[in-house]
Amino acid sequence: MGMPLTRQEDVAFLTGGARYVADLPATQALHMRIVRSTVAHARIRSIDVSAAADMPGIFAVFTAADLAGSAGSFPIQPAPGAEIASAPLTLLAQEKVRFVGEPVAVVLAESEALAEDGAGMVDVDYDWLEPVVSLEDSRSDRTLLHEELGSNRALFWRGGSGSFESAVAEADFVVRASFSIPRLAAAPMEPRGCLVRFDPASGEFDMWASAQDPHRPKAQLAQILGVDPGSIRVRLPAVGGAFGSKGALAPEYALASWCARRTGRAVRWIEDRSENLAGSYQGRGIDAEMELALDRGGRFLGVRGRVRADLGAYLYPTTAVVPVTVGGLLCGAYRIPVADVEVEGYLTNKVPTGPYRGAGRPEAAYLVERMIDLAARRSGIASSELRRRNFIAPEEFPHRTALGLTYDSGDYRQAYDAAEAELDARRERLSSRVRPGAVVGSGLAFYIERAGPAFWERGTVTIDPAGRVVASSGSASNGQGHATAFAQVVADQFEVDPGQVVVVEGDSADGDGVGTFGSRSMTLGGEALALASRKVLELAGAVASEMLEADRADLRYSGGAFHVVGSPEREVTIFEVAAAAKEAAESELSATERFRSQGPVFPYGAYGALVELDLETGEVHLHDVVAVDDAGTVVNPMLAEGQVIGSTLQGVASALLEEVVYDADGQLLTGTLASYLVPSAVEASYGIHSEFRETATPYTTLGAKGLGESGTIGVPGAIANAVADALGKLGIEPLEAPFTPERLWRHLAGRSSATTKIIGGDLG
Repeated sequence: MGMPLTRQEDVAFLTGGARYVADLPATQALHMRIVRSTVAHARIRSIDVSAAADMPGIFAVFTAADLAGSAGSFPIQPAPGAEIASAPLTLLAQEKVRFVGEPVAVVLAESEALAEDGAGMVDVDYDWLEPVVSLEDSRSDRTLLHEELGSNRALFWRGGSGSFESAVAEADFVVRASFSIPRLAAAPMEPRGCLVRFDPASGEFDMWASAQDPHRPKAQLAQILGVDPGSIRVRLPAVGGAFGSKGALAPEYALASWCARRTGRAVRWIEDRSENLAGSYQGRGIDAEMELALDRGGRFLGVRGRVRADLGAYLYPTTAVVPVTVGGLLCGAYRIPVADVEVEGYLTNKVPTGPYRGAGRPEAAYLVERMIDLAARRSGIASSELRRRNFIAPEEFPHRTALGLTYDSGDYRQAYDAAEAELDARRERLSSRVRPGAVVGSGLAFYIERAGPAFWERGTVTIDPAGRVVASSGSASNGQGHATAFAQVVADQFEVDPGQVVVVEGDSADGDGVGTFGSRSMTLGGEALALASRKVLELAGAVASEMLEADRADLRYSGGAFHVVGSPEREVTIFEVAAAAKEAAESELSATERFRSQGPVFPYGAYGALVELDLETGEVHLHDVVAVDDAGTVVNPMLAEGQVIGSTLQGVASALLEEVVYDADGQLLTGTLASYLVPSAVEASYGIHSEFRETATPYTTLGAKGLGESGTIGVPGAIANAVADALGKLGIEPLEAPFTPERLWRHLAGRSSATTKIIGGDLG
């Protein structure tokens, strides 16, 4: 552990040996295409499938009527302390459609092309209804998405302690600001896809899926189809990215499973890019009104937040969890004694929202860090000083915030000081190279991340007498490098070469588990494997004692073998022990551990951005990003830096480029990669400085906290503060992200559009 070993899994990816869902042999499989709604809100008058059903090569066409009684809706996961309305997603639209892209019918054909043609022949007659697109429209309840609910509000959560009004009365400054964070699309390199087989004799499903883990899809599919989870096997081939968007079971996967059961044929569905942008759940999408009270010395006295989330038309299992996460983190990394936060979620005629890389933490960090920079402008105290004066100190951990979270460990100021020093040095080097007609801005932001959700994970370790250690985890990789990092953890326990460790993941038949999300894999999955390895060593010690005819207390384990104290020539390797155990008891030398943490862990970090704003074009040229992350024990610095680089680019994209846009009729205007602007290599040309601090969590023996979402959380606030710094030098108010050239050009020209309202003053 701690060595920057290269990734074991990369050879297959780089040489074309990795197999994705679309590469799997699908002989005799039916190809599935989805007929999707072309309108945002309407009653379904009729669906005419006759023309499609009569086409040569079309096997079947199904609508919601065919599913009645044999497929339920998605389960909704509770968010602690939240009131959640029942607006679950169904597999096919029933009576009404509520967003453009909602599945209305499914076509099965002997080829993908025929299925596509057949889907185009299904005729849906709609009775148009007024769409609800904005949060303002939804809050008015003038048009209801689900009439039976009586309101469009589907989520309410409140948290905090103390009296904010008392904090205001004590304050010398109160800063108030409004923010709007747009929706984002995950846009993984590989869209979604599945291949499902059903055995009528046994009633068993076998699904290959592009997903983040096999366990949540298995559990959700069992509930939707009303079958025993034991009858479902979910396997993951190579997965080309997910970023949260492949966590919950896709409705299309459930449809493919239902169709396989109905037809007795294997069913294959491979999504195209336009479907992914329109139908896969999106992230972010919140408005917030924030208030921060502080005294003349810069001490934070209280925070108040009113967060409103655009949930979309239905609730996925974890839709409600994300906005609640935003609310719970609005104290940031700071000692704030009073908090008053309310979170409301509203239904709109858009695709539902769900977790997207960071899942609530980027929004919270953005709001907190923007407020601190605005407070610095009002109070005259430098933003760096405001942060330092209010950081939770190392000796104050564990620290319970006014919003009820308990932070495990940290040294926030150390990370912040390192980031500030590096950013200052880079700004100094840039000062002599600024282009004519441009102004430089720099910004810093701190983040705190709630990581390790669900609090448990499985690890199984088995010694193969042939000379391998087989490690199986409930956490599966979709690009993070588990095969390398998990091997390092296990190799250290047995003191063998990491190349001797084989990591098995992504198959629900290997054992139970939770999965990969929320920066939890190393914290929980790695710990479970470490504990399972130690259990195997305990079992092996007893066998080795008999083999060496020595008391267990006289044995020492090192270098992959048990030795007798004082007689180093008397030894047996762990693999010889496994062979003896198998011969004696006809069983493997193996152990399974289910590690459960006492609560979430809280990695953190400081990010800096150095930008150059072109006053003529409005273009923001990002020169440098500085990243100082503390994720506890770092198992593999190379993999960790790769996570920082990747997550940073996604944070840059959300700050400068990406925004899902719907028009007033609920039509998606960013439905292709020509209009939804994901970054290319050109946009990744900035310099990046990445370094790590290691403050171990006391909740695990490894001390790891998780790192996979760091840059996505920290970068948006840093860039926003940098752009605000540049605009402030011109006497211009800040504006909302994304900071696209057009938006900034209009802002520079008009100096009034899309501004962030700042209201505050001296109350002393």
